[in-house]
Amino acid sequence: MRLDKYLKVSRIIKRRTVANEACDAAHVTVNGRPAKASYDVKEGDILEVTFGQRTLRVRVLDVREYTAKADAASLYEVLG
Repeated sequence: MRLDKYLKVSRIIKRRTVANEACDAAHVTVNGRPAKASYDVKEGDILEVTFGQRTLRVRVLDVREYTAKADAASLYEVLG
Protein backbone atom coordinates (compact mmCIF):
# COMPACT_ATOMS: atom_id res chain seq x y z
CA MET A 1 0.00 0.00 0.00
CA ARG A 2 1.19 3.53 -0.74
CA LEU A 3 2.58 5.50 2.19
CA ASP A 4 0.10 8.38 1.84
CA LYS A 5 -2.84 5.96 1.81
CA TYR A 6 -1.49 4.05 4.82
CA LEU A 7 -1.18 7.29 6.83
CA LYS A 8 -4.83 8.05 6.03
CA VAL A 9 -6.23 4.53 6.64
CA SER A 10 -4.37 4.26 9.97
CA ARG A 11 -5.66 7.76 10.83
CA ILE A 12 -2.19 9.09 11.67
CA ILE A 13 -3.00 11.91 9.22
CA LYS A 14 -6.65 12.78 8.54
CA ARG A 15 -6.57 13.35 4.77
CA ARG A 16 -4.62 11.68 1.99
CA THR A 17 -3.78 15.01 0.33
CA VAL A 18 -2.29 16.26 3.59
CA ALA A 19 -0.31 13.01 3.90
CA ASN A 20 0.91 13.48 0.33
CA GLU A 21 2.03 17.05 1.07
CA ALA A 22 3.82 15.91 4.26
CA CYS A 23 5.76 13.33 2.23
CA ASP A 24 6.67 15.93 -0.42
CA ALA A 25 7.94 18.30 2.31
CA ALA A 26 10.13 15.49 3.78
CA HIS A 27 8.18 15.41 7.07
CA VAL A 28 7.83 11.62 6.80
CA THR A 29 10.71 9.14 7.03
CA VAL A 30 10.63 5.37 6.69
CA ASN A 31 13.41 3.40 8.38
CA GLY A 32 15.42 6.61 8.78
CA ARG A 33 15.16 7.80 5.16
CA PRO A 34 12.87 10.47 3.70
CA ALA A 35 10.11 8.70 1.77
CA LYS A 36 7.90 9.69 -1.12
CA ALA A 37 4.13 9.23 -1.01
CA SER A 38 4.44 6.32 -3.45
CA TYR A 39 6.65 4.26 -1.10
CA ASP A 40 5.26 0.73 -0.61
CA VAL A 41 4.61 0.27 3.14
CA LYS A 42 5.39 -3.17 4.58
CA GLU A 43 4.89 -4.72 8.01
CA GLY A 44 7.82 -3.95 10.30
CA ASP A 45 8.63 -0.54 8.76
CA ILE A 46 9.40 2.27 11.22
CA LEU A 47 7.63 5.51 10.27
CA GLU A 48 8.52 8.93 11.68
CA VAL A 49 6.06 11.75 11.06
CA THR A 50 7.00 15.29 12.11
CA PHE A 51 4.19 17.63 13.16
CA GLY A 52 5.89 20.98 13.84
CA GLN A 53 8.11 20.42 16.90
CA ARG A 54 6.62 16.99 17.70
CA THR A 55 7.69 13.71 16.09
CA LEU A 56 5.59 10.55 16.11
CA ARG A 57 7.46 7.23 15.71
CA VAL A 58 5.43 4.12 14.89
CA ARG A 59 6.08 0.54 13.78
CA VAL A 60 3.74 -0.85 11.12
CA LEU A 61 2.01 -3.97 12.45
CA ASP A 62 -0.56 -4.55 9.72
CA VAL A 63 -1.43 -3.18 6.28
CA ARG A 64 -5.15 -3.18 5.37
CA GLU A 65 -7.04 -1.38 2.62
CA TYR A 66 -9.89 -0.38 4.96
CA THR A 67 -10.38 -0.35 8.71
CA ALA A 68 -12.97 0.89 11.17
CA LYS A 69 -12.10 3.98 13.19
CA ALA A 70 -12.01 1.94 16.41
CA ASP A 71 -9.52 -0.55 14.89
CA ALA A 72 -7.21 2.02 13.25
CA ALA A 73 -4.77 2.11 16.18
CA SER A 74 -4.21 -1.65 15.85
CA LEU A 75 -2.43 -1.09 12.52
CA TYR A 76 0.62 0.40 14.24
CA GLU A 77 2.54 0.48 17.52
CA VAL A 78 3.71 3.80 18.93
CA LEU A 79 7.41 3.78 19.82
CA GLY A 80 8.87 5.95 22.58
